Amino acid sequence: MRFLKIVFDFYINSSIHVALAVYALTWITLSSFGISYDENILYFNFYATVTGYNFVKYFGLAKFHHRSLASWLKIIQIFSFICFMFLCYYASKLETKTLFWIGAFALVTFLYAIPFLPKKIFLDEQQNLRSVSGLKIYIIALVWSGVTVLLPLLNNKFHLNTDVLITTLQRFLFVIALILPFEIRDMNYDSIKLSTIPQRIGIKMTKKIGVYLLIVFYVLEYFKDEVRIKHLIILLIITVLTMLLILFSRKNQGKYYSAFWVEAVPLIWLILLILFG
Repeated sequence: MRFLKIVFDFYINSSIHVALAVYALTWITLSSFGISYDENILYFNFYATVTGYNFVKYFGLAKFHHRSLASWLKIIQIFSFICFMFLCYYASKLETKTLFWIGAFALVTFLYAIPFLPKKIFLDEQQNLRSVSGLKIYIIALVWSGVTVLLPLLNNKFHLNTDVLITTLQRFLFVIALILPFEIRDMNYDSIKLSTIPQRIGIKMTKKIGVYLLIVFYVLEYFKDEVRIKHLIILLIITVLTMLLILFSRKNQGKYYSAFWVEAVPLIWLILLILFG
């Protein structure tokens, strides 16, 4: 049992779970627009997510404790490096236009973790985009919506029409809603200077905002040129499930409530789409 817990914790801490969520959302986009399974962009997004998230999460630890890294962090570093190699391999198979947009999203991710601007712009000592007051959640949602909607469509030379714009907006709203349980959980740890949504408006109002965002997320589906009943039903299930996860989230939530169950929603969405879509 202890071994299984170690494996599961590695699965979470090494960002495999969140990478599968990005993989799932990318596949959902391909399926929604009638594009066949694109191994190159799907695997690229998976390995890029592992690399990017581990870079953001562990950059500070590796920077200041590189001589005395804990064994688990060393393993994650090695794993991340292997993923980076696969990232490069699949990047070499992508379209040039796709690589241009990947560069833009990679730059945002880099600036999200690395100190680069004058201290007077920041509210704490981090000096990166992540520490700019109230900005974190929107950067994450922007990158996720771009990576999981625009990249797979651009790589398959799909014309960016109104439905694509609606899907991108939906994904942006969905990701913000999905992050809210994390924001509520992290109220115990985040500096008050970060001015996260729960810090600014409280937990109760944050949950209401999450519900409103998800209602808009669902209703936008009806504005698309092509509306399919099965997709509407699946989207309704995902909307209600995400609402419940937001409503039941709290500051002192279980260790895996957000890290596993909330981030599993895109996987559940994909499974439903494969089974019934």
